[in-house]
Amino acid sequence: MSLLKASSLSRLGTASLAGYALLFVTFLLAPIVIVVLTSFTPHNIVAVSFDGISLRWYERIWNYRPFMDSLVTSLVLALSATSLAILLAVPAALGLVRSTSRFADAVTSFLLSPIAVPPLVIGLSSLYFLASIGVGTSFLALLITHTVTSVPYILRTVAAACKGLSPSYGEAASVLGANGWQAFSCVTLPLILPGIFAGALFSFLVSLDNLGLSFFFGSAQASTLPVVMLSYLENQFDPAIAAISCVQMIIAMALLLIIEKAYGLRALITQ
Repeated sequence: MSLLKASSLSRLGTASLAGYALLFVTFLLAPIVIVVLTSFTPHNIVAVSFDGISLRWYERIWNYRPFMDSLVTSLVLALSATSLAILLAVPAALGLVRSTSRFADAVTSFLLSPIAVPPLVIGLSSLYFLASIGVGTSFLALLITHTVTSVPYILRTVAAACKGLSPSYGEAASVLGANGWQAFSCVTLPLILPGIFAGALFSFLVSLDNLGLSFFFGSAQASTLPVVMLSYLENQFDPAIAAISCVQMIIAMALLLIIEKAYGLRALITQ
């Protein structure tokens, strides 16, 4: 009797866990599904339509030049900031992981601090500082601030990859006659490449969708997509916003698929 009761409780627990997982996934996916369905509505209101499908709002994206111009700016900015962050974060991670100085932890915490500080605080303080040195609202200002906030993501993943890297690999390369650059490019770099890819992925996606920083430095010549979307919503509210949001999701999914084909997301997740 006790075994039957234990079996019933086990089945009940499994069913409850499955139901909770289903509700959780539904809670996460429902807003995305609603946005996607709304982007195909033939009506002028932001609502899911069940009486037809239309691509008029995607055509609106193409015809509304601020959307396309800001999308290109956002992509170039995210790629540039990620590239600069890699150049800064990879040497920093290698040096900090190998350092025996007592200040290494303090420097690491300082470099990771942009993750903990709200983007609005970073944006406002950066606006005053950059304006004081003659860099106003421009693409350069956007690039500087986005790079600052991108460095922590790459630093964390690369540092994690470096901690599992045995010093014997570099020593073996030196014994075989490799100089410092050859040891790094042929031995160290391939081993930490998953960490670089993982950090670059996070950095690119965060930069692409960053409103808090871009809001302070956007201009008529250089304005990112999130800022243009906010400005668009202030003047009109139609399903074009749902359509451009779907375009953002498609870009993120395409990036994930490219990395999956080129390297494999499973390898990135294990970092």
